[in-house]
This record gives sequence, C-alpha cells and structure tokens, in this order.
Amino acid sequence: MSHRRQRFDWLRNPLEAVALLLLMVLVVALGDSPVLGYQEDPAPAEDTPQSLAQFVTVSSPVDDSVFGRVINSALSLENQASRDGRKAVLVLEITPGTSQFHQVHGLAKELLTSKLSHVKTVAWIPQDVTGNNVVLALACNEIVMHPDAELGDVGRGQALDRDEQQAVLSLVERRHNPKLSPALVLGMMDPQKRVLKIKLRFGEGAHESRIVTPEELTELRENQVEIVDVVPVKEAGFTKSFSGRQARALDVLAIHTAESHGELADLYNLPMEALREEPAAGDDLQARLIKVDDMIEPVLETFLERQIDRSLAEGANLLIFEITSPGGYLQTSTNLAHKIADLDPKQVRTVAFIPVEALSGAAIIALGCDEIYMAPDAKIGDAGPIEMREGGQFQHAPQKILGPLVLTLKELAEHKNRPPAIAMSMADRNLEVFEVKHSETGRVWFMTEDELHESDGQWVKGRLVSESGEDKLLTLDGARAHELKLAEPPVGDLEELKQRIGVPASERLVPVGRTWVDTLIFVLNTGPAMFLLIVVGVACIYLELHLMSGLLGIVSAICFALFFWSRFLGGTAGWLEVVLFLLGLACIGLEVFVIPGFGVFGVSGGLLVISSLVLASQTFSNLEPYRNFQLMSQTMGTLALSLMAVVAFGAAMSRFLPHVPVFNQMILSPPGMADAGHADEPQLAPDVVDASAAARASLAGQRGVAVSVLRPAGKAMFADRYVDVVSDGPYVQPGSVVEVIEVAGNRVVVREV
Repeated sequence: MSHRRQRFDWLRNPLEAVALLLLMVLVVALGDSPVLGYQEDPAPAEDTPQSLAQFVTVSSPVDDSVFGRVINSALSLENQASRDGRKAVLVLEITPGTSQFHQVHGLAKELLTSKLSHVKTVAWIPQDVTGNNVVLALACNEIVMHPDAELGDVGRGQALDRDEQQAVLSLVERRHNPKLSPALVLGMMDPQKRVLKIKLRFGEGAHESRIVTPEELTELRENQVEIVDVVPVKEAGFTKSFSGRQARALDVLAIHTAESHGELADLYNLPMEALREEPAAGDDLQARLIKVDDMIEPVLETFLERQIDRSLAEGANLLIFEITSPGGYLQTSTNLAHKIADLDPKQVRTVAFIPVEALSGAAIIALGCDEIYMAPDAKIGDAGPIEMREGGQFQHAPQKILGPLVLTLKELAEHKNRPPAIAMSMADRNLEVFEVKHSETGRVWFMTEDELHESDGQWVKGRLVSESGEDKLLTLDGARAHELKLAEPPVGDLEELKQRIGVPASERLVPVGRTWVDTLIFVLNTGPAMFLLIVVGVACIYLELHLMSGLLGIVSAICFALFFWSRFLGGTAGWLEVVLFLLGLACIGLEVFVIPGFGVFGVSGGLLVISSLVLASQTFSNLEPYRNFQLMSQTMGTLALSLMAVVAFGAAMSRFLPHVPVFNQMILSPPGMADAGHADEPQLAPDVVDASAAARASLAGQRGVAVSVLRPAGKAMFADRYVDVVSDGPYVQPGSVVEVIEVAGNRVVVREV
C-alpha cells in the first residue's frame, strides 16, 4: 500500500498534474514530431535515388572545344538535377599538359557561377598535374587524388604574375574548399613563399590546425594566440607539389585518395556507369549490336574482330555485345577480351548484355567490356580450363595453364574497375574471397586472403563470399553479380537496357549481320569444304599433268588459294603455312621433272604440303591441350579421306580417260601397253608409243618437234612417235625444234635448237 500511495503522490499537486497531462496531450498530437528542439535523422528510404553524375576528361590544352564540352555537360547535369530534385556530381579528370592561363581561368569562373547551384564539382587527379591546369582543380568543390599522383607547382618553377595570383585566390575563396587555404595556394603559385602548418590552442583541450604564411603566424602571435606546434610545409626558394599521400597526411588539398574509378564511385555513392565518360562527346550516339552466340572458336574470333573494326569505321561510339554462349576456346576468348578491353574508352563505350548465360570463355569476353548488364536469372562465371584425359574423361587443367588464366582475369578486372578476386575465383575453384571494408572510408570491396595481407591493415576482413572456395568455380546470377560489384543492376530485356544506357527508345538495334565474305569464310572453314577443296585441287593437278591444258592448273590454284585465304581470315593460318605449302610443291616438282626416281625431295615435299594443310586448319596456341589434339585428329581425318578420294579418282581416270574421245588423243599410253597385247586400247599410231627402254635410249642426239608447251615437262614427236620429255632450261613453245641431250631411265631431257 505504501508503494501505491507513492505512485499517486503527484495527484496532491494540481499544477504538476495539469502540466503532465498537457505534455502527454502534446506528445500524442505531434506523434513523431521533434520535441524540445531535437530532431532525429529520418530513416533513409529504400528507394532513395542515387546522385546524378557525369564524368568528363579535361584534355590539354584547354581550348574552346574543351571549354564547351565541360560547360555543356555541367549545364545538362544541372538541368536534370533541378528537374528530378536530386544531387549531382560533376567529376573532372584533370590531365597533365600545358594550357593558357586565361582559358583555364575562364573555365574555372564558369564552374563557379550560380547557374550550377545543384552540381558539386570534383577534381580527379590520377596523374601528376602541374602548371595552369592546377587552377581548374583548385576551383572545384573537392579534390580526389591518386595516392602517388602529384598536384602543384602552378608556375612550373616561376611565380605567377600578381594579377594572376589574385585571380586564383579569388576563385579559391569563392569555392570554399575546406582543404584549401590562401597560404597553401600561394605556396603553390610562388616558389619564394614559405608555408607553415601550425596548431593553435583555445582554452583547455581545444585545438585547431591551420596552414599559414610566416606573416600570418607573426600576426597570430601578436594577438596573443597560443601556438603549440609549427611544422614547415614548404620552404622558400623551392617549388612544391603534393602527392595524394602527402596531402592526406597533412590534411590539405585533397579530401580523399582513390586508386581507381571504382573507389571514386564508392566515395560518392555513384553508379559505376556514371564515371564512364560518354565517348565522342558532342556527337550523336551511334550504337551497334554484335551477337556472340554458340561456341567461341577462331573463326568466330576473326568474325567478331571484323565486326568491331567495321562498326568503328562507320563511326560507332557504343558497342553492345549480346552474349549467349557456354564458352569455347580459351585462347580465342582471351584474345577477344583483350581486343575489346583495349578499345579507347574515350572514343567508344563497350557494353556486355547477358540475357541467358555467359560461361567459361564467354564470361572472359564479358569482363573485357566497360559495363556488364545481365538479366536477373542469367548466369556468368565458371571459367575454369579443362582438358581431356585417357578414356575421354574431362578434368581441370593443371596449374601451368590455370596460372596465366587467373592473371589474365585479374588484369581485366583491374582494367575495368571490378574486384580482381571475384574474377579470379571464376577460374580458381579453391580461391576464397572475402567481403572487406576500408578502415577509413568504409568502402566495401572483395579480396583474397593474400590481398588482405598485402593491404597492411587498411581493409577489415568480413564474411566469406559463399560462391567461392571449397572446390567451386564462382558462378553468379544477375542480382548477385551486382552485389559483388561485377555487373550493373539487372535489366529485364534489351529495351530496358537501351533505357539504362541512354539509347533512344525509337532506335532499333539490329545485330550487325554477316556479309557474303563472312558467310563464305564460315562455309569454307567447315570440314566438308576443306575436303572438297583439297580433292578438287589435287585432282586438277593430276589431270593437268596428263592433259597439259593450263585451265586445270588454274582451277587447282584457285582451290588452294581459297583454302588458305579462308584460313587466313578464319584466324588459323599465316604466311608460314603458305610458304611451307609452296616449298612442298617445289620439292615435288623437282622430284618429278628434274631429279629421277622418288627420294628425298619427293618425300620431303609431300610432308611439307601435308604439314601446311594441318597447320592452316587449326591454331596450336590454345591454352587447353586437349582442344589442340582434338582438332588435329579431325584435321588429319579429313585430310586422309581427301587423299583416299584423290587416289580413287586417279585410278578411275587412268582406267576410263583413255576411252574418252578427244582426251585420248592427249594422253600417252603407259609403256609396254602395246607389247602386252592391249589391242583394245586406243593408239595414236601403229608405232607411236615408245614401249621399251632401248627405244628411249636410241633417242639420244635425235631431233624432234615439241607438240605441247614444255614447262619444263611436256610432249615431243620424234619420227612419228610421241615421247614425254623434260626441257633443260626455259619453257619451250609448241612447234619448236628440240634435241635430246640426255636419256636416264624413263626421263628424256631435251633442249631447244
């Protein structure tokens, strides 16, 4: 009862009761409104839009075109920010170079006008910048530097004119960059200025750091301000540039340091696509859609390279690669990825769109693009190389193959500002990747254990990425790829992609189609086409040796020219294969027409021809060995079938060609045919055929008439007999008088009289 009485003692004081009731009514009426001047920060809405952003490279020298490009981008960003009620960030990459002071100062003044009240300007310094270009960085709201990049020495060893110094100081004061002070800027403009960093104390425990000149320090001491520390920042008589690390250590000039666009985007919570400069600024958007379908192999590689080159030649500044592929040849995939990654991002923007899947080599190609957009359920990853063992079993490739691939994936990821650890985990099934957070900036990233160790405590280790390690090749869907900073937020279809990347809805993206040349190359690189070209080419040579018409020789040359041309453009042949083929033909020609018998030259020539055909049909540079052996087996099989077909054709022609009218008048019957009693075989004349070695030997010293072109082999008539002969020198025209100078076996050598 005593507790109950204490609980209601407030009723004994009517004034306190009334006050408490009024307070309760006020709280109920206001709900969540702030009370007594305290206002709680509202919880951020889940759908709060990201800040607008635009990235512009300020090339050197700053001229009217650069001026217009920067201001147009800034005004466009201002209008959109004002219309949408969103914040906007204009990132200016200041490049090294020389510019006129009045040009730089005029551009800086325009960026300070009230017309850009909704736009925050950020100077991004990835390389050393000195000279007048520094003024543009000083006029921005904030400066972000690469840790190793330097900024300063505005006069490049000389002091700026007094008027120019005052103009720069005026810009700095208007921009209100908290990391800049007049003393610091004076030290960067005048080598004779000495700059100090001091610490002041106000009362107990209250300190403030300032950058001052010696004159300002003297004035502070005269005003009885307590100075507890003085550190020289720049001595008189020396120029001064600050690196990103030095600036952050002194807490001057740069508000942040960043090593890449990815870090820069995280610092300001910007989408990555905002920090990719629009290529060919000021020109109309020219987009091309290139499809990457089916297995990735050398013929597709050269086709895609031609499409890229054609698109660029036509003025395209946006290439969209629609990738739907389970993968393919490792070397081909890495070649294409580097081809795309090496395109100048200031001239062309590359986008990978994955509606279904991009696995293995296809994932590598996607990593070469500036941006990756995926459907929510699409897949990317699983880029581990495999090889075939005995029994047709597949297994993961050894470390000597995996190592270069992992290094390639790391380079591609770093080049396009993606987490290298995520890319490497696509190929290394035992690599564990962790979510990490920067100890100072709070930036979230993904690293391996080795990368964490090398960071020297700058990153705080978090949870393991569940898709990595434990004998798993990292494979992600669209949403998860975005979470791991590999891809942009997912898109539903191509129309949504167009909206996201700024392609007008009215523009129809038609895939770049094949020309008749591309189609012909694809057809000629198939197995049946190879079989047909080789059979026809060799068969025409065989017939040409019998008929000596010249036309069949041209047809044979066309067949082999088409074969090597298609392999050239198909990416599997080079000049080496052509040289080997011609050298092989030359050796065979020497054996047949010059050197009697069938020996070293004939065998060597045949091996050279076969080797050239095999080498031209595939590339042995692929990193997956089983692919090389698989392709070589297919090529050797096709070549063997071709040679068998040629042998069958030759046998058939030897049997039936002598019975064909007209042709039988152009073919010399085999020696001994008449003596063997083949009375049914057509003969040129009763005693036309030279049937014995003795008859050939009796030709020595005789003269006859060439009845065909001797180049050097052909036919000549001696006393109403046709004989196969070989010229000892230049070609001999039909009707010329020839003399036999040598008879060796079945070889009769003549020269023109």
